[in-house]
Amino acid sequence: MIVGFCGSGNMAAAMARGLSGQVDGMLFTDSGSGRAAELAGELDGEAVASNGVLADRADVVVLAVKPGKLGEAAAELGGVKTVVSLLGATSLEALREAFPDAGVVRVMPNVGVEARKGVLCVAGDIDADMRKLLEGLGHVVDLADSQFDAATAVMGCAPAYLALAVEAIADAGAADGLDAALARELVVETAVGTAELLRTHEAAALRRAVASPGGSTEAGLEALDREGAREAFEAAVRASLEKMRG
Repeated sequence: MIVGFCGSGNMAAAMARGLSGQVDGMLFTDSGSGRAAELAGELDGEAVASNGVLADRADVVVLAVKPGKLGEAAAELGGVKTVVSLLGATSLEALREAFPDAGVVRVMPNVGVEARKGVLCVAGDIDADMRKLLEGLGHVVDLADSQFDAATAVMGCAPAYLALAVEAIADAGAADGLDAALARELVVETAVGTAELLRTHEAAALRRAVASPGGSTEAGLEALDREGAREAFEAAVRASLEKMRG
């Protein structure tokens, strides 16, 4: 399968890195930024001259432009067979209107796809080959088109929020004398193990298992509660939703 990327920004790059070695080839375009050539060089792909060439040569085109560029991109991609849209806040209805003669799949991935550990919410014309392609990038969740905004606020934006938590905890350890690199390593590896436990344990149960009554973890949880940590994360999700729907 030849996969073409219409747009070579951060999410397209993450997806392309995850697909590297799993597809027969990758083609890239950009709007003049030079990112297509950079990605092509990094991933042994090819930067092509136009979106028209991309549509002619690719079996699947990943649409990774700004949502406001949908109409322009659709006009340039005439004849495209299958479109995988990464466009935020852009419904299946709008995508099918823009690409009436193509199979259309709406996908919202997060940056974990780069490590093939992403979460990908999907809707639309998904056949077995498309599902296999996406499953090579991580955990695939079929989702109603109407729920994409809420899902994006939870899984699309959350890597940044979780990275902030890791950064803050590691910085606090470094401030108390740990080597900064070691503090980061300790927190990151702890996060990996905790994520695995959360697959099979409720979050509240895991907190109780770690926080012995009167112990240091309980004291830390109480401090987080005083500082409004839960409310801050909830506010982040609401703010993301408001921005998407704004």
